[in-house]
Amino acid sequence: MGPEKLWPDPVPDTYSLERSLRQKGYQWIAGLDEVGRGPLAGPVVAACVILQENCDNSCFVDSKTINAKNRTLLYQELKQNGAQISVGVVSETDIDRVNILQASLLAMKKAILTMPVQPDYLLVDGNQPVPISIPQQTLVRGESKSASIAAASIVAKVVRDDMMDQYHLQYPEYNFKQNRGYPTLAHRQAIMTYGPCAIHRKTFKCVKEFIGD
Repeated sequence: MGPEKLWPDPVPDTYSLERSLRQKGYQWIAGLDEVGRGPLAGPVVAACVILQENCDNSCFVDSKTINAKNRTLLYQELKQNGAQISVGVVSETDIDRVNILQASLLAMKKAILTMPVQPDYLLVDGNQPVPISIPQQTLVRGESKSASIAAASIVAKVVRDDMMDQYHLQYPEYNFKQNRGYPTLAHRQAIMTYGPCAIHRKTFKCVKEFIGD
């Protein structure tokens, strides 16, 4: 066992990329992330966020690493602190029509186009650029590298979870409030028992097998 640490590990500066881009002349640097590529039901939701330059960005981390209550609090903090925020939603019907990758990129594009201020540079989570003529950089595991992407992941997660809570009221037998549409064992068993409902993705494995002629 090594010696006891006398100070905590330093918090990574996840705003350094945005700061560097500002120094190069970009003013409106947006982070983009999506939630909902893996579920069997419901939409894919993307968020676009431009953080205030002087905000405390250290609290914005990958939405998967914090609980629902803290995600909601951080979303409220973003709105109160003057962040520019927009959301793009692509339905399960369109996911079936164009495939989940294209639907995710379309959701991001929708979020960009409805921003209160149009970004002049994009930081995009993943390895696929958004089909739009704005300078951009893709970042695999971007939530851990960019506070703007992390903030977008929080917004997208809160918005999509709220939508799935509403769908739970319409289709309680699938327990969307708990599984959020993801392929848990209980969810897959519910599909086997009741068949797919209106918001299930008809082209996805574990759903398409149970669609009648």
